[in-house]
Amino acid sequence: MDTFIEGRLQGIRQVIDAGPFHSTWESLQAYTVPAWYEDARFGIFIHWGVYSVPAFRNEWYPRNMYIQGTEEFNHHRETYGPQDRFGYKDFIPMFKAEHFDPTAWAALFKRSGARFVVPVAEHHDGFAMYDCSLSEWCASKMGPRRDIIGELAAAVRQQGLVFGVSSHRAEHWFFMNGGMAFDSDVRDPRFYDFYGPATPPAEPNLDMGRLDSTPDPDHSYLDNWLARTAELIDLYQPQLLWFDWWIGHRAFEPYLQKLAAYYYNRGVEWQRGVAINYKFKAFPEGTAVLDIERGQLKGTRLQLWQNDTSVSRSSWGYVKDQDYKTAEAIIADLVDVTSKNGALLLNIGPRPDGTIPAPEVKILEAIGDWLAVNGEAIYATRPWKVFGEGPTEVIEGSFTDTQRAAFTGQDVRFTTRGESLYATMLGWPGNRAIIRSLGRDAGLYQDEIGRISLLGFPGLLAFERQAGALVIQVPEQAYAPTPLVFKITRG
Repeated sequence: MDTFIEGRLQGIRQVIDAGPFHSTWESLQAYTVPAWYEDARFGIFIHWGVYSVPAFRNEWYPRNMYIQGTEEFNHHRETYGPQDRFGYKDFIPMFKAEHFDPTAWAALFKRSGARFVVPVAEHHDGFAMYDCSLSEWCASKMGPRRDIIGELAAAVRQQGLVFGVSSHRAEHWFFMNGGMAFDSDVRDPRFYDFYGPATPPAEPNLDMGRLDSTPDPDHSYLDNWLARTAELIDLYQPQLLWFDWWIGHRAFEPYLQKLAAYYYNRGVEWQRGVAINYKFKAFPEGTAVLDIERGQLKGTRLQLWQNDTSVSRSSWGYVKDQDYKTAEAIIADLVDVTSKNGALLLNIGPRPDGTIPAPEVKILEAIGDWLAVNGEAIYATRPWKVFGEGPTEVIEGSFTDTQRAAFTGQDVRFTTRGESLYATMLGWPGNRAIIRSLGRDAGLYQDEIGRISLLGFPGLLAFERQAGALVIQVPEQAYAPTPLVFKITRG
């Protein structure tokens, strides 16, 4: 074993032995979600890496360019030549990040109303965006020749935001294996430390309920994964650690226990609340925070959860023809997620030069404008007795965020903070907002309603509480971008 890795693993064992958390699920059940996370509700995700250079289809270009018959494979040959002459590694010098301004990025994230920021520290492609001691293939030594994660961490914290990172290193075990099937640079021993292991012949099992593709990652790879992740933790002290789905593979389980115990103990040492995001069933309930990719829940979850999604329907990373969502639709999703005790992690994809595309800046600023008026219905709120009402059905689960119809003016979501109840209309309700859950006979709001106001609009609103519904008069001059938030207080 590499002496550096052995030294790192020894350090991990020492931290775990000192406690208070140990590497068992029973010990990790003592974990509690930090208050900052429960209160934040909205964060920014950043997919930025070498894959933004070809900017074709999506961030899985480095995998698919080596899979014969795919659009990426054919596009690559037609545009750059055969993969044995121009491989993925050859995009690295083109990834210059010459206009990357972490201070400007962090200021934009602050304006967006986000409370935490999570850049991808290493994607499936194996190119680390930080100063990695275990690889020469990283942004501090190639391409930008800057510690992207370190610079961004400092800028984000300067804005008073919480900093986190994501690691997709687990998926690198298989990610480049298509290049082993034909004459490509993946097969060149000179580049094994970048492309490897590129495990043939198995394909990753993308049935999310069965993460048992073979051959299993070996101990050498798993030790390397653990050491790299611990280095990320030690270098940047992230308060959120996000993982993609493949840590749910059976081989990772004992390593996840070690990683979580190490990270949680480090959080105790730093006196900072920390959290891990996982997908599906990689962690037992109560030991970390569930994350649902591009999807939501039908109802309220007792434990905090997270929806990670993107401003684009088509890709996480930068591509030339993004299919963007609207800011209004994203805000409605933020409200829906918050009402069900969730947080929204919204992704952007910067260009390879380090600039953020104008449509994405516009979306973030529009969200920030809305939160500047309506944020009290989001930040530091908790779920109500019911999450909401309305005709639009949310399809539960991953990759469902574009499958449902748009929310309407009859779709309402509730949040609470202190003595206030917030009722948010996810679409324009017309001149009367009708909320059936607040009717006298519904039995959910048993006190008398004293006052109702519309956030961002001066004065109080006229209302009538009927047996079957609360009916609120919406002033004509109060037209504003939806969602509209009504603040309801007791009499």
